Amino acid sequence: MDREIRKAAVLIEALPYIQRFRGESVVVKLGGSAMEDPAHLESVLTDVAFMECVQMRVVVVHGGGKAISRAMERRGIAPRFLHGLRVTCEETMQVVREVIEEEVNPKIVGLLREKGAQAEPLRGQTVFRVERKTGTDPETGETLDWGYVGEATSVSTDPVRERTAKGVIPVITPLGTGSDGHVHNMNADTAAAAIAKALRARKLVYLSDVPGLLEDPKDPASVLTTLPVDKVEDLVERGVIRGGMLPKVGSGIEALKAGVRKVHMIDGRMQHSLLLEIFTDRGVGTEIVGSPQARRGPGAEGRVRERE
Repeated sequence: MDREIRKAAVLIEALPYIQRFRGESVVVKLGGSAMEDPAHLESVLTDVAFMECVQMRVVVVHGGGKAISRAMERRGIAPRFLHGLRVTCEETMQVVREVIEEEVNPKIVGLLREKGAQAEPLRGQTVFRVERKTGTDPETGETLDWGYVGEATSVSTDPVRERTAKGVIPVITPLGTGSDGHVHNMNADTAAAAIAKALRARKLVYLSDVPGLLEDPKDPASVLTTLPVDKVEDLVERGVIRGGMLPKVGSGIEALKAGVRKVHMIDGRMQHSLLLEIFTDRGVGTEIVGSPQARRGPGAEGRVRERE
């Protein structure tokens, strides 16, 4: 009987969150080990199916980095990266499209359907309009060119809203159309942030391979559970936020400025981390919030989050 009572307590704790988020848009960026390990992918997509079942309007944006690298290796194409982004020539772009559109996306859609969720593929090039990404090397002053890599200039939300209004989960590829009509590769983190901003989503969730933002990168227990945006700059300067977390945090802050209520960073390797983060009082990862919303500063001990 005690076990059954504990189960009921879990449902009661989740109830106010289910009520509050019903009908709200949530963008989930799927990547890292959450896509590479079958057990992790199974767990995450079960959570996504649950969210759709309780009438949240879930939008999935996925990457495909490791699968793309494997396909390039099989074809003898050497990968090139500039500042963490894949340089995408015409030949690489062909591989990117084949892997993302014909392998990764159908797999995610198929698994969601197996779990009883309604899900449909949605090609990013029908959603994102992009401009070609260029930059300047801060040390040499040299112009940087990533090839067919794009940054979103506009987002068409109609095909997304049409699906979510019918209870369908759109599974969006990180591709966009340039002004020249050519399809461009996109960083999936920034693509997810762009669609979250355009939808004014309630939440933007990044699934990664770490428990969240760590105050001490060597200590998994040092998760910053609630992080106000005005604390981010200091953490970047101290090197607490670095590497692959920088684009996630940067795009997340832009999403907050555009009206997204909260940005979450959670470990896709933890069983059902998505449900634990969204439907429990304590959560399991890091939530980034606008300073007026944050009742507490960052820390790993004894945090109970405010209910939205």
